Order: sequence, then structure tokens, then C-alpha cells
Amino acid sequence: MLANRNALATLAVKDLAAARKFYESKLGLKVVDEAGSEAITIESGSSKIVVYRSEFAGTNQATAATWLVGEELDAIVRDLEAKGVAFEKYDFPGMTREGDIHVSGKIRTAWLKDPDGNILAINNG
Repeated sequence: MLANRNALATLAVKDLAAARKFYESKLGLKVVDEAGSEAITIESGSSKIVVYRSEFAGTNQATAATWLVGEELDAIVRDLEAKGVAFEKYDFPGMTREGDIHVSGKIRTAWLKDPDGNILAINNG
């Protein structure tokens, strides 16, 4: 039933204007649809992300969305740092860090948060 259907990330925020500014100016994503002051749809490659207003914004303590960027991970992290994006530092068992990138074998991931605390990941997958 759902196996052949696309899925999209859905991120709750308190301040839609601040979230829009972050996703557009910091991450370079494009808003492709708006639902008044309640929600926007953002395009990322061939995927879409719905960002909507919610009183429960920022309560998720797990990764909400992940971008798989392959060999470009280091360059993307540097570009985001230059735009003022701060990366999270976690102490996961079996992981080391190379600057802002967490490493476990061949897997390399950098985590950041949007203005409402949604945890976003950039991975070399």
C-alpha cells in the first residue's frame, strides 16, 4: 500500500518566519508552497519537507531529518559553519569526532539544530 509512495519529513516549529529564514538562508533550501502563516513546504533535491507551526515544536530529542550528501560532507559542513551554523557535539559509544563530524567506521555524520531545536543530520551515506 505505501511501498511505492513518497514520504516527506514534517518538522514542527514555533516561529515559522524564523524557521523559514533558517532553512532558506542558512541551508539554502527553497520554499515551494505556503499555507498562510501555518506551514511551508520546502524542496530539498527531489524531496519535500513540511515545516508547520505547533505548540510542541522542539520537543523531539531525536534526529528529525537527514540529508545524505556523500563525499561533499566536509565541504557542506564548512559552508554551513561559514554561515554561522553551530554543530552539535554528542558522546556516542564507538564514535570519534573529526571537528564537527562524528565518525563510526565509514559512517560520518554532523548534527545541527534549527531555531526550534529540531535535530537535523548531514551524513556521508
